[in-house]
Amino acid sequence: MNQAMKEKFATLWAKYFPGADLPIVCYYTDDESRAEMAPVPPTQRCLIANLEAVRMGRSLRFGVEAIGCGGGKRYAGFEAELMPNFAYFLSCGIPGKLEGERYKKSPELVNDFLSKSPRFQAPARYIVFKRWDRLAEADDPEVVIFFATPDVLAGLFTLANYDVSEANGVFTPFGAGCGSIILHPYLEKDAACPRAVVGMFDISARPFVPAGILSFAAPMRKFARMIDNMDESFLITASWGKVRKRL
Repeated sequence: MNQAMKEKFATLWAKYFPGADLPIVCYYTDDESRAEMAPVPPTQRCLIANLEAVRMGRSLRFGVEAIGCGGGKRYAGFEAELMPNFAYFLSCGIPGKLEGERYKKSPELVNDFLSKSPRFQAPARYIVFKRWDRLAEADDPEVVIFFATPDVLAGLFTLANYDVSEANGVFTPFGAGCGSIILHPYLEKDAACPRAVVGMFDISARPFVPAGILSFAAPMRKFARMIDNMDESFLITASWGKVRKRL
């Protein structure tokens, strides 16, 4: 990680978003020395729940065994297989056999959704999560992830749209919480005009984040531009000043 960029953002963040939580980052690596190995969960556990420790400053790396749910393994690119009857699980369920989450109206709608959903294979054995201030020179973050209140989210959203002409410099795809902070922003990193992702609308993941918090995730290439734009953007205006006072 470029240490000058790391310090520049920390200074600007404290200036324009005083008191707001620093972001965390993620990236893939085969290097076991980059972070402590996350413990293997004894039971099924949402990946979002494990990121609370990262938000508090603990650096963790996850292999496939350390991710305690099938969705997390899939959205992190470690496994492509879905649980049996997944289309029923995400929709109406099977009476007497499987309780449905009812996030989609029908199994057919789920299958159509899955046929259009992007997938990828993890490029290395581990995915590392670190808080911004814990980044070392050897780290190479690929996605920057904020857990943000509405006011902070509004600032990030507006900053992400600052230097693009299209209306959707940020998008909100349906999917699991981990998909909104890993899969979708990771795939945006190679786009001609990379977008940021607002998420954490997954009802199953909501219990593992505080009430009033959503996520904002951007590929590092886009986030670097956001940093460079901060001092000339709306953040220097009286309009933002009114919002900043209540952060």
